[in-house]
Amino acid sequence: MAVRELLAEGLFHETAVEQVAERAGVSRATLYQHFRSRLDLIDAICETFDASPVLQRLRQIVVLPDPEAALDETIELAMRFWAIEDSVLAPLYGVAAIDPAARDLVERQRADRRSEIQRLAHHLHSSKRLRSGVTERRATDLLMVFTSFETFCELRLSGVSEAQLTKTLQESARTLLLN
Repeated sequence: MAVRELLAEGLFHETAVEQVAERAGVSRATLYQHFRSRLDLIDAICETFDASPVLQRLRQIVVLPDPEAALDETIELAMRFWAIEDSVLAPLYGVAAIDPAARDLVERQRADRRSEIQRLAHHLHSSKRLRSGVTERRATDLLMVFTSFETFCELRLSGVSEAQLTKTLQESARTLLLN
């Protein structure tokens, strides 16, 4: 909880592990028994993401019998996850270029998302729902853009509500990908 608070306040990256212990109300030694480094603290955040009901549902729906419903729900759940975790993820994504722990988290998230998106693209391809000329690889690439945190942030910065950005991305994905 202390790490989440520090991330939300934009203070984690300039905070020593000792300060995290203080914020958490535990001794430095106790914190070091469980977390040897900042990377371990970030790993603990990743574990909370893995338990997210939104991400668990996303892993299930990519192969719904109706490929269009799978596409729409994947985009909706991705946007919902980004919205829920925005206060934690924005600082991490913001410093990923200079903080190895943050970079590792971002790369693991991308790899996990890519895996699910590839499953969806394969499902769309094998259901013969991809537009003529759109390969499974191209569908994966476009879906990575449609479901990215960066896309979410860019649209939110322009004042678009979560519901509207979800609808816009769903319509765009259907137009570009589906026959």
